[in-house]
Amino acid sequence: MILLIDNYDSFTYNLSQYLRELGEKVTVVRNDEIDSAGVAGMNPRLIVISPGPGGPGDAGNCKHLLDTFHAEIPFLGICLGMQTIAEFFGARIIIAKEPVHGKVRRINHNSNSVFSGLPNPLQVTRYHSLVVERESLPECLEISAESEEGEIMGIRHSLYPISGVQFHPEAYLTEGGHALLKNALNPSR
Repeated sequence: MILLIDNYDSFTYNLSQYLRELGEKVTVVRNDEIDSAGVAGMNPRLIVISPGPGGPGDAGNCKHLLDTFHAEIPFLGICLGMQTIAEFFGARIIIAKEPVHGKVRRINHNSNSVFSGLPNPLQVTRYHSLVVERESLPECLEISAESEEGEIMGIRHSLYPISGVQFHPEAYLTEGGHALLKNALNPSR
């Protein structure tokens, strides 16, 4: 079962549908309606932190869940979810040079982890005004993808099966969205 944490975002159910199309059972819970005991009782094989409005401070209990389960359960953060993961591990979140909402752009990636087997460069759909500050990225987080302008578009933890993408894999114009999510279900180093 996949636990999808809803950060009060309209894209959450598109993401849920994509995961179900991979044959997975998905439980969607709002970010302020779940705690560690609830997650432990569900025993998810993956926790997905959804996109959402605002910044990591608006992600409800997501940082608490990361604190409790980061060494036990794989995580995938999408957009706000990636920013929340990055901030949890010590990075700063800053305003992007150019806000992009509903824009299709190409990114370059390292072909590892969630990007395994995907075209490179990869066409993705972006909806964000905030980015992870490159200079503040802690050593435990590796850059797995970046925009043509050098903004961080993907991260992964160096020890744990935790990844994040700044773009929306569930967006219709994103290449390989299903494959990226499938890769997240089978994390590899």
